Amino acid sequence: MSTLKDFDVKERPDWCPGCGLFGIQMALKQALAELNLEPYKVFIVSGIGCGSKMPHWVNTYGSHTLHGRLLPIATGAKLANHSLTVIAIGGDGDGYGIGMGHFIHTMRRNIDILYIVNNNQIYGLTKGQASPTSDKGMKTKSTPFGVIETPVNPIELAIATGATFVARGFAGDVPHLKLLIAEGIKHKGFSLVDVFQPCVSFNKVNTFDYFRKRVYKLNDDKNYKTSDKDAALKKAREEGDRLPIGIFYQEARAINEELEPQLAHEPLVYQDISNISVSGLMQKFS
Repeated sequence: MSTLKDFDVKERPDWCPGCGLFGIQMALKQALAELNLEPYKVFIVSGIGCGSKMPHWVNTYGSHTLHGRLLPIATGAKLANHSLTVIAIGGDGDGYGIGMGHFIHTMRRNIDILYIVNNNQIYGLTKGQASPTSDKGMKTKSTPFGVIETPVNPIELAIATGATFVARGFAGDVPHLKLLIAEGIKHKGFSLVDVFQPCVSFNKVNTFDYFRKRVYKLNDDKNYKTSDKDAALKKAREEGDRLPIGIFYQEARAINEELEPQLAHEPLVYQDISNISVSGLMQKFS
């Protein structure tokens, strides 16, 4: 039976003291242990950014890849061995900026992976530039007179584009975030867990105190139905003094791995290729 210690590593994260990433790391490890997943059956893929160092500090298989390209790597891993639990994790600049095209198409294909986005509304690793989710008017090193663009709304985008599990958590509420991550792992299909993750060094607006005063648990309302897409979209558009966290939307839909006839009966890594030769093809193109 897996325990929290099974996912510990000897090294200590070098995040800034008080960073919201510590809460995300703890919630992730707690979810993996609670689901009794064995470390060698979990693969964590990351891009580039402060939170993208997560594979170094959770004891599973992992790959620290390219900026904005974590979802193609995660997709390849899942299609090669869909018996693995594949988790992609990166920041808002990584996923909603340079990686936006991959984000949309991975959701549309409904690949069975969990995508955790550490959404701190700033570029933290490069020391404080505006990100795709920075609030309009926010002054940063790259926008000294204030952001003029409308920020990306990842929850609304995910619901509209085809994600079959869409949730949002807060790094300051580890038990609730652990629940969301666990539900995302269990869900069969593409799961997004966007996380309000305060950056204590470069974002002095969206702080822990800022979120504690505004977040409320969406699923405490027993009348809210996560199967209602219109209601989910309405909740996704809430902003200002009321910020919902929880599961916005969930649906059951066939996953990509089930629709591929080559994958339906057995993961690629276990299939017998002893009788397959590519020598003729190599000669043809040599």
